[in-house]
Amino acid sequence: LQRFSFEDGRVRVHTVGREANPRFWRLLHKFGERAAAPVLFNTSFNLFGEPLVSDPREAIRSFYCAGIDALAIGDFLIVK
Repeated sequence: LQRFSFEDGRVRVHTVGREANPRFWRLLHKFGERAAAPVLFNTSFNLFGEPLVSDPREAIRSFYCAGIDALAIGDFLIVK
């Protein structure tokens, strides 16, 4: 994983190398094959006014309460 920070501190570009994290690289690569723009944005995972998600149970609860379509956790993909 490489990080590139811009001067104003608002944007950080992360890259994932195939050798460093093969499974995550494959996920990103497959997304890029199907997306109009092969870019993913990573944000803090929490609902407004709640603390950041810190375990799988909280992630699944937040996923079902949020307006997102899919959640990948380890070997699992949950889709609404």
